[in-house]
Amino acid sequence: MIKIVVADDHPVVRDGVVGVLRAQGFEVVGQAGDGAEAIALVEELEPDVLVLDLRMPGTGGVEVIERLRAQESRAGVLVLTTFDTDTDVVAAIEAGATGYLLKDAPTPDLVEAVRATAAGETVLSPAVATRLASRLRSPGPTAQLSPREREVLALVAGGTTNRAIAAKLFVSEATVKTHLGHIFDKLGVTDRAAAVARAYDRGILG
Repeated sequence: MIKIVVADDHPVVRDGVVGVLRAQGFEVVGQAGDGAEAIALVEELEPDVLVLDLRMPGTGGVEVIERLRAQESRAGVLVLTTFDTDTDVVAAIEAGATGYLLKDAPTPDLVEAVRATAAGETVLSPAVATRLASRLRSPGPTAQLSPREREVLALVAGGTTNRAIAAKLFVSEATVKTHLGHIFDKLGVTDRAAAVARAYDRGILG
């Protein structure tokens, strides 16, 4: 069973998220009302997933993510927020968030996002994925990446899985992973979400 800590400074919202997750069979092992409490609970309870609001009093969501990554926490971080600006999205993903979902997402999307986060897979709200993917349509300093690597990155930005990318490009999944490895090396990142954020930050995404 996937173990979850939920962090949100609004009790009503937090209770609602917890209720939905428990109803779907997840084990919510802890609840936090601020960032510092979230960090402490993750350290103590070692959950598979931290469902994290981005803006909270005191220690904000991005700082929570950065500190957990610095501590090499194994918990995946799923940001669940109302904020979908480019600045918020990029900051969270650069910090090490595994996923980014908006609070108006339907229950099935939240369930899928939690499972994907627990598995270490990148998950982005459709609105966020569309925004980031659209950046790829504008010319930019993409000399570092080959045309095929840019194509793979565009699909990653759209939330496409490795298997789906392989099917779309008529290559093996191993080849997709090789392309991703090259992209990660060139951009100085270690995962898909950070690659999209870093490419955007460097102007590759627009």
